[in-house]
Amino acid sequence: MSALARPVVLGAGPVGRAIVDQLVAAGHGPTVVTRSGTGLPGARPVAADLADPVQAKEAVAGATVVFQATQPAYHRWPEEFPALQRSIMDGAAATGAALIVVENLYGYGHRFEPYHPAMPLAATTRKGGVRATMWQELEAANEAGMLPVAAVRGSDFIGPHVTDSSYGQRFFAPLVGGGKAEVVGDPSTRHAVTYVPDQAATMIAVAADPDAWGRAWHAPCAPAVTQAELVDLAAAAAGVSPRHRVLKGWQLRLVGRFMPAAGEMVEMMYEFDHDHLVDWSETADRFGLAATPLAEVMAATTAWYRDEARS
Repeated sequence: MSALARPVVLGAGPVGRAIVDQLVAAGHGPTVVTRSGTGLPGARPVAADLADPVQAKEAVAGATVVFQATQPAYHRWPEEFPALQRSIMDGAAATGAALIVVENLYGYGHRFEPYHPAMPLAATTRKGGVRATMWQELEAANEAGMLPVAAVRGSDFIGPHVTDSSYGQRFFAPLVGGGKAEVVGDPSTRHAVTYVPDQAATMIAVAADPDAWGRAWHAPCAPAVTQAELVDLAAAAAGVSPRHRVLKGWQLRLVGRFMPAAGEMVEMMYEFDHDHLVDWSETADRFGLAATPLAEVMAATTAWYRDEARS
């Protein structure tokens, strides 16, 4: 039986939506699990609190593969994320499903060379430590034969429905409206971004290839350009002037007194004050995947933000 015979997608955020869209387009009938039972076209909705092991087990029962694309609030990661993942792991193991997990690059820590999946996880930040520990638990379960797992690590997300990323609401909404995009850190640094549909395509490709399980893969990223160039590309797609304002660490710390998620960004400033590059050559070689060109990414993203502003 194909691993994609009975897919279950956890979460209806940007990545969860993209996974569902691509599974439906390929003729698969996914189930999507959220706390509220969000309905997505072509998917069967299920409402469950995945932090509850009993509900998690019931929600994924019968699945052949579980795509884990849900997470707690950004500032609640240390308190809630590991327990949430363990609950999901137990549910997937109980039904005999493979678990394919969305991850990011935090676990590697601050590196000056391009991030590569073979790098050791050496994070010193609070959230990077959470990510590293969570992967180590997944890896241990896989090696013990308890649960087949794989992770797909993306850089900062960009695309339709992406709002909480550094290239989300604060970046696109003001720019599309004729204002200034907010850029974190140094605008002259190169920063690889991950288009959400490319993340989803990689997760599905990994899920369909059992020989690719047991390790982490990197999602495709278009050739990295500077943050200032990202503003230029977005502005060209939106038909507006390329204007931006810079947010420094002290400003995020100040805003964080009222918006905890902004304060949590301070420890990640190294990603935006230095080049942030990704090596995803293994993904291209094995699965034949390519990154969506940035011009297409910006066209789709600015169009979505313009539609949101009108609604």
